[in-house]
Amino acid sequence: MNDSQPYTIQVPDAAIEKLKRKLADADYPDELDADDQWLYGSPLSDVKRLAERWEKGFDWRAAEAELNTLPNYRKKINVEGFGDVGVHFVWQKSGNPSAIPLLFCHGWPGSFIEVKKLLPLLTGDGEDKPAFDVVAPSLPNFGFSDRISKPGFALEQYAQTVHRLMLDLGYSKYVTQGGDWGFYITRALGILYPEHVLASHINMTRAKPPTFSSHPLLAFQHSITPYTEKEKKGLERSEWFMNEGSGYRLLQSTKPQTLGFAFADSPVALLAWIYEKLRDWTDGYPWTDDEILIWLSIYWFSTAGPNAHVRIYYEVTHSSTPKIPSRERASEYVDKVKLGVALFPKELTVVPKVWIKTLGPVVYESENDEGGHFAAWEKPAVIAGDLQKMFGKGGPCCGIVPDRSGY
Repeated sequence: MNDSQPYTIQVPDAAIEKLKRKLADADYPDELDADDQWLYGSPLSDVKRLAERWEKGFDWRAAEAELNTLPNYRKKINVEGFGDVGVHFVWQKSGNPSAIPLLFCHGWPGSFIEVKKLLPLLTGDGEDKPAFDVVAPSLPNFGFSDRISKPGFALEQYAQTVHRLMLDLGYSKYVTQGGDWGFYITRALGILYPEHVLASHINMTRAKPPTFSSHPLLAFQHSITPYTEKEKKGLERSEWFMNEGSGYRLLQSTKPQTLGFAFADSPVALLAWIYEKLRDWTDGYPWTDDEILIWLSIYWFSTAGPNAHVRIYYEVTHSSTPKIPSRERASEYVDKVKLGVALFPKELTVVPKVWIKTLGPVVYESENDEGGHFAAWEKPAVIAGDLQKMFGKGGPCCGIVPDRSGY
C-alpha cells in the first residue's frame, strides 16, 4: 500500500545549539611526533579544523535546505517480528511509464546522500539511455529512518524492509545497486526474492577463490591463469584493508554498545571515526570540509541517534536465519539474479575477476583505473554509465524488467 508522505528534514534549533556546545567543550588527545600521522588514525590537526568549522562556520540550515530539494518521503513498513518501522527514502520518479525501478542501497559510513549525484544522470533520454525510477532508502538505524530497539534486526530484516518498500511503491519487479552493506543487502534480496529482483549491480565484491567442489570449471581456469598486474595490486589492497584498515569492523561487530557511549556523547569522536574512513577508503577524492560535515551531520542528527548505526555489524554477525545463516551467504552463488560489477582500485577488497564469477551469472563488468569505496559519490558517471549500458538498448539486461506502462 503506497501511503508514503512527502518528508521535510527539519532538525530542531535546540539540537543544533547542543551540538555547538559540545564541540566548544571538546577535549582532544595528544599525538606522537610522527612524520605521517595517518598511520595512527585521524590526525589531530584535521579533526580540530573540522570540529571548529562544524561549530562556527558550517551552515546546517543551508545543507538541510539542499537535502530538502531531493524528493524525500517517509512511510511505515511492517517487518516481521518488529512491527511498523518508519522508513525515510528518496524517490525520484522519472515520469516515463517504461522506467526501470532501481533500488539504491547505501552502506556504512554512508547514507541516502550517496544517491544525490546519480539522480540527474538516470532520468534517461528516451532513446539510447534508459530511464530509472530511483528509490534510495535510509536503512533503519541510519539517517531519518527509525531506530530499531529490539535485538535480531539482521540481514534478512534489512532486505525485507527495502523489498516491502519497493512493493508498497508499486514495483513488483525491480533491479538493485549497492556497495558496502548495500552489497550484502541487495545480495540477500536476490536470495530471498528472486522472482522480484531481476538484476543487480554492485561496486563492492566480497568473493572467494573458486574451489573444485563448488565451481570446478572456474577452479580449473583459476589454477592455470596467472593474475594480471591489476589483480595483484587489488589483492595487495585487500590485504592492506584486512591488516591495517578493518579494526573498526571487529569492534562494531562485537561491542557496539561500548562504542555507542563515545558516539552519543561526543561529536568529535564520531567525526574522527568516520573521517578516517572517508579519507582511507577513497581514491584521493578531494573532500571539502563542508562535504565531510554534511555526511557527519546526517549521522549526528539521525532520527535513530548518533550511535545506532554501528549495530548493523553486531546483528548481522550474530543473528542467523535459515536462508541467510551468515553474511558469508552473500558471497556465495546467487543463481537467478543477473549480476553487473564495477571494479575500482581503491575499493576495500579488490578480487580477481575469476573470483567474481563465483557470485552469480555475471553479465556486465567495468574495470576502472580510478575510484574507491564510495563509488556513487566519487565516480557517479561510472555507476550511471554502467547502469545505462547494462539495462539500455543492446545491453545484457535490456528489457529484463517488464514494461510498466500497462499497469
